[in-house]
Amino acid sequence: MFWMSGSWASDSLLWINLLGYAASAAVLATFCMSTMIPLRIVALASNVLFVAYGYADHLYPVLLLHALLFPVNVFRLMQFYRLVREMAEPQREDLSIQSLLPYMKRRRFAAGETLVRKGERADRLYYLVDGELEVTDFKKLLAPGAVVGEIGVFAPNQQRTATIACRTDCSVLELTESKAKQLYFQDRSFGFAVLQLIIARLIENNEHLLRQQAGNLAARDIVANGATRAV
Repeated sequence: MFWMSGSWASDSLLWINLLGYAASAAVLATFCMSTMIPLRIVALASNVLFVAYGYADHLYPVLLLHALLFPVNVFRLMQFYRLVREMAEPQREDLSIQSLLPYMKRRRFAAGETLVRKGERADRLYYLVDGELEVTDFKKLLAPGAVVGEIGVFAPNQQRTATIACRTDCSVLELTESKAKQLYFQDRSFGFAVLQLIIARLIENNEHLLRQQAGNLAARDIVANGATRAV
C-alpha cells in the first residue's frame, strides 16, 4: 500500500511538473510571435495552463494572476479580430475609426492653433471628430471625418508635407506613429487601407497643384496681354 501511495504521488508530481513546463513553454512562445493575434491565442493557452498548474500545486497567486489575465487576453484578441474583419471589407474607401478607437487618444485644439507644421517630424496621425481644419498650403478646408497626417507618418523621412491649422475649436483623435506601424505590420488589410488613403491624398494634392499652376499661368497671360495692348 505504501509503495502504491508513493508511486501515485510520484506520478502526480511528474504531471504537475510537466504542466508547469508546458505553461512556461507557452509563455516563451508568446515572445517569439511576430503578429498580435497568434500571440494572444498562445497567451490564452498559457493562462489556462498556469491556472491548472497553480491549482494542482497550490500556487494560488499564480492561479489568481492568470485567471485575471485570461479575460484581458480575450478582450484584446476580440479587438484585433474585429479590426481584421472590418479592414477586410470589400471596396473599402477609408479607415474604420471605430475599430481604431481602442488605440487612439482624444485631444482638443483651440481655434488658430497649428495641428501640424510643414517640415516637422511626423510622429502621429489625426482623425477630426469635431471642428474645421485648414490645409494652409492649399487653402483647403477639412470637415469632421477627415484623416490627416498619415503621409508623413509613413514617409521615409517622416516629415510633414503640409501645415494644417484649426479654423475653429477642434476635437481630434490621434494615433501615434508606433501604434500605426504596429497595426500596419500586424494586419495587411489595414496596411492596404492606409496605402489607398495615402495614394488618394497624393493624387488630390497633385491635382490641386496643377489647377493652381494653370490658374497662375492664365493670370500671367492676362497681365501680359494687358501690357501688350497698353503699349
